[in-house]
Amino acid sequence: MREKAAVILWSILIFAANAFAVPAPGNIIKTDVVTISVEQQYEMVKPGSESALAIHFELSEDWHFYSSGQSAPGGMNLKLKPSAEEAISFSQVIFPQPQLYFDKFLGKELEVFGGKFTVFIPFSVSSDINFPQTGGINVGVSVGVEGAVCSGFQCRMPDFGVLNTEVAVEAAAEMGDAKFVLPDLTEQAEVSERVSAVQWANYSVLFALCLAFLAGLSLNIMPCVWPVLPLIVMRIIEQSKQSKGRAVVMGLTFCFGILLFFAALAGANIILQVFYGTVLQWGDQFRSPGFVAGMALLLVVLALFCFGVFTIAVPSSIAGKAGSGKGYLGAVGMGFLAAILSTPCSFAILAAAFAWAQAQPLLLATAAIMVIGVGMAVPYAILTSMPGLLKRLPKSGRWMELFKQAIGFILLVIAVKLIGALPEMRRMGVLYFAVVLGFSVWMWGGLVNYYTKLLRKWLIRIAAVALAVTGGWVFLPEPAGELISWQKYDAGLIETALKTEKPVLIKFTADWCLSCQVVEKVVYSRKDIAKLIEEKGVLAIKADTTVKDYPATYALKNIYNEPGVPVSMLFVPGKAEPTRWRNMSFGDELKVILEELASE
Repeated sequence: MREKAAVILWSILIFAANAFAVPAPGNIIKTDVVTISVEQQYEMVKPGSESALAIHFELSEDWHFYSSGQSAPGGMNLKLKPSAEEAISFSQVIFPQPQLYFDKFLGKELEVFGGKFTVFIPFSVSSDINFPQTGGINVGVSVGVEGAVCSGFQCRMPDFGVLNTEVAVEAAAEMGDAKFVLPDLTEQAEVSERVSAVQWANYSVLFALCLAFLAGLSLNIMPCVWPVLPLIVMRIIEQSKQSKGRAVVMGLTFCFGILLFFAALAGANIILQVFYGTVLQWGDQFRSPGFVAGMALLLVVLALFCFGVFTIAVPSSIAGKAGSGKGYLGAVGMGFLAAILSTPCSFAILAAAFAWAQAQPLLLATAAIMVIGVGMAVPYAILTSMPGLLKRLPKSGRWMELFKQAIGFILLVIAVKLIGALPEMRRMGVLYFAVVLGFSVWMWGGLVNYYTKLLRKWLIRIAAVALAVTGGWVFLPEPAGELISWQKYDAGLIETALKTEKPVLIKFTADWCLSCQVVEKVVYSRKDIAKLIEEKGVLAIKADTTVKDYPATYALKNIYNEPGVPVSMLFVPGKAEPTRWRNMSFGDELKVILEELASE
């Protein structure tokens, strides 16, 4: 029992040391601790034949993958997920003989894959293939790789991505000698039978529910819950001023908000299993840039609250009449928010709990998920139901304001960490929108007060919402690849094009220029304009003026006599001077001129 309970401590270390790999495209994946490559059994196959893929792993010393989802903590064993077009169908994946590894955190031996090893994926080629008149076809195959890679001191859950390869199929293919031979499946069956004897999936219901309760209890010490600590502390202090009955009811209402979050997770798990035949994979949401960006922006807003930029009327609602019920909705929302904010720091704990729960019947799985919520809610229920503890809390004063402000800086640090985990192309957009959102929040809470006239208050807040929505439209969408093939600024290239009477479009821009980004979005992201530039053979030049020493910066001021960016110029053959645009919306005018040009 003691050894099994160590799973929780092991899982916490997974998150603490979690690192992310950068998936490499093609037929190789490489991180600092593992290299993964794919090899085909035959260079060419024919319809109706059988072949296989060999997935080669090479791990650094002392690193390993867990071999079984039943014995691996949290079910984070090595998994390979092949996929291909209809012409190819895959058979059971063949793993090698695992090694025994003593995990000092779990206090027992586990079966792992380490060093150099190979996993085989047999497949068969359909005999019903339509070939072109000459040659054969190439069938694209991808293999997804998932699993925790661990050492004696840390574990990582990288996003490995997929391995890609192409299987060449020809009707008259001479398959020749195989590059490798598949292992004996009898040996594989013996390994599988032995692994299934591990006790992880056979925990008693009582023990599993106790483990779920401990997992929920541990969520209260996660640093990601710190954002709501000022609100929770203020709420409890205010409750100490109310009657005992009122304090208990408000505390239980807060706990109900926590349970509501986990009830939503349990409901999502039921829907996915019943209607879609899949399970809720805890942690997948953190692979979504949108979710991570949303969490970061939420923390920015909460930091502004801590700095006093705006207020949340939760404490005042508690202080209202006991019979008004105004504070209950705020208590539920605060509990729900506390549970949400615990999720970024609880990946490993909840992943382990969910892995067990989702291997059980739906009723038991739902109970286990709800018990996690009970574990998180219990400390608040105990604290608010014991008046003696409430009376020992210090009275509210300046220390609370300083505490709030200090927490605000912690929130910003966590927000920066989350934004840093975003794909590089999205980071700047989220950072810019965070500033716009912060200004909108300041307008909402800083430009109005209790005495502001109703009409003025509504106008200011409508403007704040409009600004936030506009900022989201400009900065948050995932940047698409550039539609126009821009060339770097080169005075010689421009001069040559003009001498040969080739139209030239110069876009003067800078990384720090927000207006330039608007121009990029509303003008140069238009497909019709990009198509015309290609059809008319226009030389498109991107003149970067981010740094004063850049050649384009010198040319902007000394050759084209422009004071700043953004500015775009179109040189048309036969005209001495270019057409210039200094505003941010000139797409229609540019389109008209481009249409008048002769096609290349």
